Amino acid sequence: MRPTQRLTASHGGLLVVDLQDRLLDLIPDREPLIARVSAMIRGARTLGMPVWGTEQYPKGLGPTTAPIAELVHDRPAKTCFHCCAVPQFLEQLYGRNIRHVTVVGIEAHVCIAQTALELLDLGFRVQVPADAVASRHKLDWEFALRRLEQTGAVVSTAESALFEWTERSDRPEFKEISAIIKGL
Repeated sequence: MRPTQRLTASHGGLLVVDLQDRLLDLIPDREPLIARVSAMIRGARTLGMPVWGTEQYPKGLGPTTAPIAELVHDRPAKTCFHCCAVPQFLEQLYGRNIRHVTVVGIEAHVCIAQTALELLDLGFRVQVPADAVASRHKLDWEFALRRLEQTGAVVSTAESALFEWTERSDRPEFKEISAIIKGL
């Protein structure tokens, strides 16, 4: 993929990383983060994009927070920080001819960064909406996004990702996507 190629719904997917209550309790602005990620999940589903989720060591960190768990039912457990260690995730990427992955969740400087770097190394384009990822500390979040951008990830926002996925205002799903965005 060219670095200037738009990241539309075709050949794209959304990965929701480790939005577990025990981790979220430490995240400032937890509720706006959950709202943006929920909006992105609903938007991706509206546009027919695959959505995956993961849970970091749920035996110790507990399950995914309820609002996200209601939207993403299959959330394989992992102990590796990057999600590419989850075999069924990679199988889905290759099996569906996915070219780009939008990564959302927590924490930006750990699981998000390591997943994005692995995906880039595997040849995928990666998008990270800055307002749909978080870390406990703003400095960690900021430097993670800087690093990801420098290594080739597209750093965007939830709204810009949703509109880019949609492409056109005359497609049938536009009104629903527009309503999702208005709710942000």
